[in-house]
This record gives sequence, C-alpha cells and structure tokens, in this order.
Amino acid sequence: MTDLPEATGADCGCAPTAEETRSFSSRISRRNALGLGVLGVAAASTGLGFALPAFAATSYPSWDDVQKARQNEASKGTEITRIQNLISSLENDVTVKQAEAERLGAEYQDALIAYEDAAALADQRQAQADAEEKRAKAAAGKLGVLAAEQYRSGKGDATLELFFSDSSASADDLLGRLGTMDRLVDANRDVYAEAVGARDSAKSLAAQAQVARDERDKRKVEAEQKMQAAQDAAQAAQAALAAQNEHREVLEAQLQALQDTTAKTVTAYKAGVEAERKRREEAARKAREEAARRAREEEARRLAEEKRRREEEAKNNNNGGGSSGGGSSSGGSSGGGSSSGGSGGVVQPSGWVRPAHGYISSWFGVRGSICTPSGCTASGHRGIDFASSCGSPIYAAASGTVVFAGYSGGWGNFIKVRHSDGTITGYAHIIDGGYAVGYGDYVRAGQTIAYIGSTGASTGCHLHFEVYRGGIRVDPAPFLRARGISV
Repeated sequence: MTDLPEATGADCGCAPTAEETRSFSSRISRRNALGLGVLGVAAASTGLGFALPAFAATSYPSWDDVQKARQNEASKGTEITRIQNLISSLENDVTVKQAEAERLGAEYQDALIAYEDAAALADQRQAQADAEEKRAKAAAGKLGVLAAEQYRSGKGDATLELFFSDSSASADDLLGRLGTMDRLVDANRDVYAEAVGARDSAKSLAAQAQVARDERDKRKVEAEQKMQAAQDAAQAAQAALAAQNEHREVLEAQLQALQDTTAKTVTAYKAGVEAERKRREEAARKAREEAARRAREEEARRLAEEKRRREEEAKNNNNGGGSSGGGSSSGGSSGGGSSSGGSGGVVQPSGWVRPAHGYISSWFGVRGSICTPSGCTASGHRGIDFASSCGSPIYAAASGTVVFAGYSGGWGNFIKVRHSDGTITGYAHIIDGGYAVGYGDYVRAGQTIAYIGSTGASTGCHLHFEVYRGGIRVDPAPFLRARGISV
C-alpha cells in the first residue's frame, strides 16, 4: 500500500519450498488449503468448499498414456491435442479467476474506505451536536443566574426552586422553562436568542449525526459483504493457480515427449521434470535463507543503533545536557519503545509480537497517492511499513484466526487475522506464492504466516501492517508500543 524509498531488491522467488508446502498441507483442512495458493497441491483436490473449474475433474494423461500414444501416430495426435487443450484451459481459468479476484478485491478496498469515511463523518457530526448542546446549556445557565437573582429578590415564582434543582436537564428543557418567564426573556433577549439558536443547531446536527450513523452502518455491512466476496474469489483463483502449478509442468513435458522424434525416452522426460523441481526447490530454499539472514542482520544493526542512541542520550542527560539538547535527537524511529520489544517474531509478555524485522519506512497518516501498474492507492496511509528484504518472514502479531487470505486491490497479496479481543491485524504486499497459512487457519503469536514481497500498489519489498478496531483502521505504532513492541 505504499512505496519504499529504497527498494530492498527484486522478487527473489523466496516462497516456501514444495517440501515445506507438503508440511503445511498435512495440517490443514481442505477448506483451508485453498488459502495457500501456489503453496499446496492439496488445493487442487476435489471435494473443496466451492466449485472448481469444469476441466479440473478431467483426468490428466499419465506417463504410461504418453508412452502408448508415442507408438501410434493417430493416438499421438489425439493426445497432443488433448494436452494442448488442458494447458490452455488451465491458463484461461487462472486468468479469468485472478481478474475477478482483483476486481472484487479492489471493490472491497473501496468499500472499506467508504465505511471509514462514513464513520468519521458520523463522529464529527455527533461531536458538533454535543458542542452546540453544551453552548445552549451554557447560555441557558446565564439566564438561570438572572432567574436566581429574581427569585432571591422576591420577584420570582416559588416554582423556580424546581428549575434550579434539576441540573441534569437538557438545554431544550431548560429553555422551555425559561421561555415561560416573560419578564426574564424580554430583559435578556440576546442571550435567550443565542441559547435557542444553539439548541436548534444541536438538534439539527444530532439529526445529521443519526443519518450519518445509519449510513455508516450500511457501509459497514457493504464492506463486510465485499470482503467475503473478495475472499471467495481469491480462494477460487488460488485453487485454479494451484491446479495449474500442479499439472502444467508435467503436461508440457508430456507434450514435448509426444512431439519429439528423437530417441529420447519418456522416462528421460519424466526424470527431467523431477530434476527441475528439485533444482527450483533448492534455489528457493537458499534464496529464502539468504533473505532471512539479511533481515536478521538489518534488525541487529537497527537494535545496535537504538542502543547506542539511548546510551548517548543517558550520557548527555547525566552531564546536564549539551549541544544535543539533552539527547532530544534520539526520538528516532524506535518511537520510545524498548529494545526488548524490537525483534520481529519474539512474543512479548503482552502476547503481542513485532510482525517483521526492519525499520519503519512510512508511518500512519496523510500522504499522496501511490501509483504502480497494479493501480493507485487512496491518499493517506492507514498503516505502518516495515522495510525488509524480499522473502523475509511475516509473523502473526498475536494469536487468532485468519479471516482473509488472497489478492486484494492495492494491498496485493493480503492476510487479515482476527484476535480474541476483536482486534484485526492486516498484512499486505506478500510475495507471490508467499502464503504460509490459509483462510480459516488458527495462528499462534509469532508464527510465520507469510513472506514479504512487493505485490499490489508497492514499489519495493516491505510489510504494510494495519490494525483494525471496530472495523476502523487505527495507527498501529502507539497500539504496538502499548503492548511492549518497539517501532
């Protein structure tokens, strides 16, 4: 959801290996397997919680089928056409479903922003109404003082005692009573007019606030519906991609074997597929280990610099100040957090975790729109960014349940986790193929749930991290600091 001033590198292909994928797949349900996208071949199996594309039920040719077809020209031609159609179907299905997932993901993002805007307007109108009510009561209070003077001088009515004893009365009630005192009102026409004007303004604003709250509630329902639609589409797209990844490489090798007129055997093609798979796994493993090593080094440097600044600040304070103004320059990126809460993935006594290594490259607040080939973000930045290497781990900020896992507009590949206190955390720009958990999974605090990337509206590898309270995104920095996390 944001740009990174210094890109931390191109996508490194650091997603989990097929071996790790099988580990993930062995402990998830069929429904949850869908959220893993390209990570698991389990998503291609039948019996899932939604309709797979029609071709998914089609039987795929075995290597024995290919061997037999090579021995007969008519059979060979038929098998070649069949495999070509299967490859094309896989490609088309992925393209269509990914486009639909991206469209619905963008709609969800727009609906969330509309809900947040409506909630902010409702709060603003209610605050204005409360301020006008307070002003009306203050003006009525001025008239009350005058009425008290009349009462004490014997010019008032004994019923004024009831008026003065009811301090909890609304401005409307107070003005209703004061309006019966003709002499008092006539003598203080301007004050009375001010009070009535404020009272009427308060009523109008209160009515507007109710309308705004109704709109807010409507927008909230729409956002929730859009999120579910986006999740369903993301699951379908991930299942289609998993099916393609499971079958595409073998189909292409089988096609080559059928079209080959040399003496190369089917066994050689089959062995080549396996060798290429192992090569990719090993390359991915090494790249991921290197990314994790770089992330640890970056985090160690950040913590060492934070410690140095604190020691310098303490020294300056002990020396009674100095040119640095008592060490005030050390406000720094740590935001006042302690180093004990600074390492990504380490569970703090609060049960919360820093969700990634690295420094904060962009804070919560207003800024310009970010545009990439994937689209543009809205103005403003509704999270904080952890700058780290492509493929570095993303940790669950606390224990909870995954309520969204899929591609979603400017967030790119995105995960949301709901925690026991109702708080939701969001993790955006996950690397392609970088999901380590799926929709519906329960995750532990500090568990690796994904890997950092630069998908969506992003110009460099980083984690865009969000915190939702009551469905509204709030600044994650003070939220994390209050739970012992250094940012």
